[in-house]
Amino acid sequence: MSKRFDLIVFDWDGTLANSTQIIVDSIRKGAVETGLDDPGQEAASSIIGLGLREAIHQLFGEVAQEQVQQMAARYNVHYNARQNDVVLFDQAYETIDRLNQQGYMLGVATGKGRRGLNHALEHSGLGGFMHGTRCVDECHSKPHPQMLLELMDEFGAEPERTLMVGDTSFDLQMAQNAKVSSLGVTYGAHPLERLLPHSPLAHFNDFATLGKWLETNA
Repeated sequence: MSKRFDLIVFDWDGTLANSTQIIVDSIRKGAVETGLDDPGQEAASSIIGLGLREAIHQLFGEVAQEQVQQMAARYNVHYNARQNDVVLFDQAYETIDRLNQQGYMLGVATGKGRRGLNHALEHSGLGGFMHGTRCVDECHSKPHPQMLLELMDEFGAEPERTLMVGDTSFDLQMAQNAKVSSLGVTYGAHPLERLLPHSPLAHFNDFATLGKWLETNA
């Protein structure tokens, strides 16, 4: 069967890696330790997908730069202490392996920094399957399309032959801004009602079902 897409780009946290709760916990602890209000579970989850500095400003408004730096530092302390506890969603590794064998170009576009993503790729074993990656300390934060535009340019992929897979509205809005198709997943940070306005081709409640769709329809 002929392929519909040449390049498939995945978000990392909440899409491939089951890290949402660790991120939420780290945001909440970091906020309290730097004199900011605890944003709570729902609000902290709502900004996952943005770069950390953009997330802080969205949660807390106009915050002094020094406090932003302190908050980012405390977040990193808490997240890094638990980063090796992060596991891939069930069937994620196997699906990525099969897609790679089927000849798809695979990429990651993430709100993580380069150091964090490199560690995650090595720890998860997916590093050898990902042909290109873009991080928030190299590009504009989602939903700006820069990450996708650069990956498409790197691999010579046309927008109509590119697919973005993500768990947040920022992922799917980035896809819209880059004029590429998207798939949404609801097992990560954002609920379905935040994904649907950005017109994903389909949405999935678990990675195994997503993987079957990709292997059949992508």
